[in-house]
Amino acid sequence: QVQLVESGGGLVQAGDSLRLSCAASGRTFSGHVISWFRQASGGEREFVAAVSWNSYSTYYADSVKGRFTISTDNAKNTVYLQMNSLRPEDTAVYYCAAGRGVVITTSVTRYDYWGQGTQVTVSS
Repeated sequence: QVQLVESGGGLVQAGDSLRLSCAASGRTFSGHVISWFRQASGGEREFVAAVSWNSYSTYYADSVKGRFTISTDNAKNTVYLQMNSLRPEDTAVYYCAAGRGVVITTSVTRYDYWGQGTQVTVSS
């Protein structure tokens, strides 16, 4: 069992940056793909970025490519999402998710563990 705890959300202005953290407890991220998803009010949960813990492969949604960076800290068993040049359309609850395996997938149903979410609000 893996417990995920996100932190780092907040209210910022367009163009600002935020860094989200996803810390795991219960076991390590080894052998998992860790992704960030987001869900805007009234919208569906959508894929943002992913990293394969063992291979360090990454993948991004087109909407965030070049602005967001996903990274890992093995010693802290933590995944980060650095978000730069934030836009109002980035406003959402951001969720960290972990799925067993090494192949990155953008499908919500393929993830086994989810955090509680952290709110990111970007004002114009």
